[in-house]
Amino acid sequence: MSTGTTVDATGETAGIPELVIISGMSGAGRSTAAKCLEDLGWFVVDNLPPALIPTMVDLGARSQGNVARIAVVVDVRGRRFFDNLRESLADLEAKKVKRRVIFLEASDDALVRRFESVRRPHPLQGSGRIVDGIAAERDLLRELRGDADLVIDTSSLNVHELRAKLDAQFAGEEEPELRATVMSFGYKYGLPVDADLVVDCRFLPNPHWVPELRPFTGLNEEVSGYVFNQPGAKEFLDRYTELLQLIAAGYRREGKRYVTIAVGCTGGKHRSVAMSEKLAHRLVSEGVETVVVHRDMGRE
Repeated sequence: MSTGTTVDATGETAGIPELVIISGMSGAGRSTAAKCLEDLGWFVVDNLPPALIPTMVDLGARSQGNVARIAVVVDVRGRRFFDNLRESLADLEAKKVKRRVIFLEASDDALVRRFESVRRPHPLQGSGRIVDGIAAERDLLRELRGDADLVIDTSSLNVHELRAKLDAQFAGEEEPELRATVMSFGYKYGLPVDADLVVDCRFLPNPHWVPELRPFTGLNEEVSGYVFNQPGAKEFLDRYTELLQLIAAGYRREGKRYVTIAVGCTGGKHRSVAMSEKLAHRLVSEGVETVVVHRDMGRE
């Protein structure tokens, strides 16, 4: 009796839908992410018990190509079933199902503001405070976050920016081998929680202390020229690009499809912005599809 899973001579599955599992913190944007994938043509199932994910994939495999891409939202609303998620993921791996896990993250402050703005309790706070529910949820999801293929911090993203980031990852018909997000940031505002790699540009002189450059950003040609005329700047860019080539090759071998490179300076306005732009151009020239985000530019 057929189970809907077919393996060809190369060991790859035939007719099995591509699967994305959307999870993460309540209030971090799971519904927005699901809606975005739905608009891109994915078949989206919200709050599906994890034990039923393999069944959903099998049903998609029997649809004769009508359901080629499935997105499933898994969250703490189904917490009685959450322990089954790892078993389901192992089942999918055994069937050679192409699957990815998206984890949406946000800071405690951002999540508290969002829950307070809609006047709704956190699903895990019980008789406690919102922060108690957030802490319980972080603990519950810690292992899943560590296994995620893509972690997106939505603390400083609005709905449109989150949709743009997901569009950049999923809109293309042909998925590239590796996709990168290069994010400039200011250390005084904290490290990006979704960073895979962190680059520190504070070893370069700060254009902030040059009066005629202070009002501008690293997108300005004069600021960028000032940064890259400093001793070590061009050499650093060259050597870090070479290091990224080595890292990217390892990521590809390990099946990692997404990497977020955070480039920091003090305020996230001059040095990190200029370096991020140059680094992104280098990655694009190496065939890596790259999105540039300037997290803290304009924040001061």
